[in-house]
Amino acid sequence: MKVILKKDVKNLGKKGELVNASNGYARNYLFPNGLAMEASATAMNELKNRESAEKFHKAEELKAAKECAEKLEGKTFKLTARAGANGRLFGSVTAKDVAEKIKEDLGIEADKRKISMDDIKQFGTTEAEVKIYQGVSARIYVQVTEA
Repeated sequence: MKVILKKDVKNLGKKGELVNASNGYARNYLFPNGLAMEASATAMNELKNRESAEKFHKAEELKAAKECAEKLEGKTFKLTARAGANGRLFGSVTAKDVAEKIKEDLGIEADKRKISMDDIKQFGTTEAEVKIYQGVSARIYVQVTEA
């Protein structure tokens, strides 16, 4: 019997998949526990519609991520910090500081955990990578000057 899974079922499949299950297993376990529904014509149509909607939303997210990457690519963000006599900073410039500066300058939400860079402890320009979406990233430059 063909069934559409409502939830992940071990050794059978993942949520939303169309699978073949024995009649007894489907009627005595999957249906009563709300794990699956029979693959009727309306259910199949609903499944196809849901899949196409998911593809559309993923494509839209990817398009938006690429636009953000184009805005960020190659930009230099200038931060100021205090330093001691030998040019070493008091503290450091972290990914959190860079994320706040990106939001302030461009209005783009950048998660601090998605910015890959070492903490900056001296003045100068450093390269960093911002991961925006799976497979989409942008290279930015962080320039630290004296306050």
